[in-house]
Amino acid sequence: MNVRRHRQGARSSSISRSRGSRRTTALAVATVTALGAGALTSCSDDNGVADGKLDVVASFYPMQYLAEQIGGPHVEVSTLTEPGTEPHDLTLSARQTAHLQEADAVLYVKGIQPAVDESVDQSAAKTKIEAGALTTKEKLASEPAEHEEEGGHEGHGHDDHDHGGKDPHVWLDPVKYAEVAKGVGKALEKADPQHAADYRKNTDALVGRLDALSGRFEKGLADTRTKVFISSHSAFGYLAERYGLTQESISGLDPDSEPSAGRIKDLQHIAEEDGVTTVFYETLVSDKTAKTLADDAGLKTDVLDPVEGITDKSRGKDYIQVMDANLTALKKALGAK
Repeated sequence: MNVRRHRQGARSSSISRSRGSRRTTALAVATVTALGAGALTSCSDDNGVADGKLDVVASFYPMQYLAEQIGGPHVEVSTLTEPGTEPHDLTLSARQTAHLQEADAVLYVKGIQPAVDESVDQSAAKTKIEAGALTTKEKLASEPAEHEEEGGHEGHGHDDHDHGGKDPHVWLDPVKYAEVAKGVGKALEKADPQHAADYRKNTDALVGRLDALSGRFEKGLADTRTKVFISSHSAFGYLAERYGLTQESISGLDPDSEPSAGRIKDLQHIAEEDGVTTVFYETLVSDKTAKTLADDAGLKTDVLDPVEGITDKSRGKDYIQVMDANLTALKKALGAK
């Protein structure tokens, strides 16, 4: 694939690029209501692009993956979140903010990165694609209920991020991710109609791979000893709902929030009652609480990756491989037959 990928380095390098002269003809921004109100705005010059490639800025890895897979050689993709950086904690440099102003397209998930949400709102980027508006976001019952206790609190009830009560982790459900992929494909077709046929072909191929991935999850998790798993934060609600599982998380939607002592006790009881064997943690956030809970309850630990970034520690080189590794970990933890 002839797409430049930006590797780990100085933050400013993630948005650096060499470009020829750009045409600056101003055209009106057209709203594509078929993709959902507020999901997409687009405009382009006579050929849809200024220099032969669409300059796409992705907020973090799941959006970068979609842009690269669907855009192929017709897009130049950069990401705002370096590998190894926890996306929720992202702050933007002045250069990144400037890039958002002049990019051909911005692809992001509202509610994950407040700094990105604010900058996109103020950006004059020609095409803005909010992935969450291309599928259905929900308030899931698997999020931890709010308990107030002296000296501590549940993470979800005091989430610092503006999730609006709805889970933004849509990419962890392969079915929802496929819906987003279809919307992204249509957005790129609109922004660059000259290569619309290629975008449709690439979208169909990606959706096929995601459908196959979903099939593997459905088959692999159909018959398990328990349906309950404990995760470090509430990232896997859509995945759990899709495949008939129950997610019990230590923290809420914000991975940096601290659980109450009451929540830890609840999880210990849940583990005992539901035959939970494993506490899952993530590679990009501290595993201290997860391992403490596991030690106190006599449980094992393993990684369940929210696929927010690919690093040397990831169990795979791309979204599909890491999700297959997640399936293997879940099957083991849940006692798949």
